[in-house]
Amino acid sequence: MVQIKTPDQIRKMREAGLVVAAIHAATREAAVPGATTKDLDEVARKVIAEHGAKPNFLGYGGFPATICTSKNEVVVHGIPSDKVVLEDGDIISIDCGAIIDGWHGDAAYTAFVGSGHSQELLELSRVTEESMWAGIAAMKAGNRLVDISRAIETYIRRQPKPGGGKYGIVEDYGGHGIGTEMHMDPHLLNYVERRRGKGPKLVPGFCLAIEPMVSLGTPRTEVLEDDWTVITTDGTWSSHWEHSVALTEEGPLVLTAPDGGKAKLAEMGVTAAPDPLA
Repeated sequence: MVQIKTPDQIRKMREAGLVVAAIHAATREAAVPGATTKDLDEVARKVIAEHGAKPNFLGYGGFPATICTSKNEVVVHGIPSDKVVLEDGDIISIDCGAIIDGWHGDAAYTAFVGSGHSQELLELSRVTEESMWAGIAAMKAGNRLVDISRAIETYIRRQPKPGGGKYGIVEDYGGHGIGTEMHMDPHLLNYVERRRGKGPKLVPGFCLAIEPMVSLGTPRTEVLEDDWTVITTDGTWSSHWEHSVALTEEGPLVLTAPDGGKAKLAEMGVTAAPDPLA
């Protein structure tokens, strides 16, 4: 069952989303050469506490940390550790969430550590992020869930990959509904799977975490012995971007973006819904 939210509930989710945005800002600043992924987790923990929120990752299915820190070939669910040190030239995807009054926010971004990154890596992150925005722009009343999947896949498939070849759209993980729980129905693929049909029709009150994961090689992944860390099977590096988005009567509201998605969506010819906290 898809949970449809009221405007008041979306307002609460916006509060949680802004906490996630604050975590992103703080961890991005802290993701420098020499820092450990455990350092980043501590930064996130402090931000959540300062905002009077709760972490939704800590303890989720036994996950032992506040955020996921996925470096280089790690796609998702990397566990913060004092043994994982960031080095110049690394990329790291940071996935985090927060709860306010029982309502969840969830978002991820890919950061560049230090400098000197190749055009291939710069494009990988850009393509992944832009495909996410393409999916957000497709979150319109009357569209179907598959329209978001199609928008994400189409954007990625149309981008030339530096050095040739194709990007790998990760198959085993995707977006999801969000609200009173972090992961809810429906599951959102980042590509079109004909056998799954068109999915539910999008209506105001629909809330989704839209999160493409893209690699420089294979779309296939495997889970390490810690039962959490997901890596590409060929060792190629990957990028992960995510926003939580609410569909309102006035259009999409990007709950985890500081401006509600207004500026980016305007570039795409889409008007973002007014911020209920403005």
